[in-house]
Amino acid sequence: MPIQDKVAAANKVNDLLKAVLANSGLRLKYRISVNPPSTGPDSDRAEITVDLAGPDSPLVLSRGAELLNSMEHLALKALHLDTEEHDKLSFDCQKFKLMRREELKTAADVAAERVRKTKMPYEFAPMNARDRRLVHLHLANTEDLRTESQGEGARRNVVVYPKDYKPGAAKPFGRSRR
Repeated sequence: MPIQDKVAAANKVNDLLKAVLANSGLRLKYRISVNPPSTGPDSDRAEITVDLAGPDSPLVLSRGAELLNSMEHLALKALHLDTEEHDKLSFDCQKFKLMRREELKTAADVAAERVRKTKMPYEFAPMNARDRRLVHLHLANTEDLRTESQGEGARRNVVVYPKDYKPGAAKPFGRSRR
């Protein structure tokens, strides 16, 4: 279901967060912003953003922001959003996701240069769907490279290939398979 009424959706997220914070004892405050739709193919600003802050921010960001991602997941479920709509809602805490996006873009640029130099594929470590999408979009306009996702579930990752790479030629650089 697409977000028809963003203000109503933001109010629903607000009600959810009030309940979660009241029952969890987490010492956090939040700000919900409703933004106009993103323009451009690589615009990554969500239509509804939730910024968290407070004394328990380190807890929210521990273990790779597991709690932050869980709170976002609960909100997505409460709004009944389809998978394609998940990028319209974003939770962040102390600019963690902003820094993560910049980190991924830098890693994608480094991987692209490595692939150009070696003419061999580069395999990223497993990452969530939003991070994979960011890498794909960041490298989408490179004419000499292509990206693909491979694997399943929590082991799904991105591989950067030279444009004319033939499969089976050699094992990709990057993380080792387990």
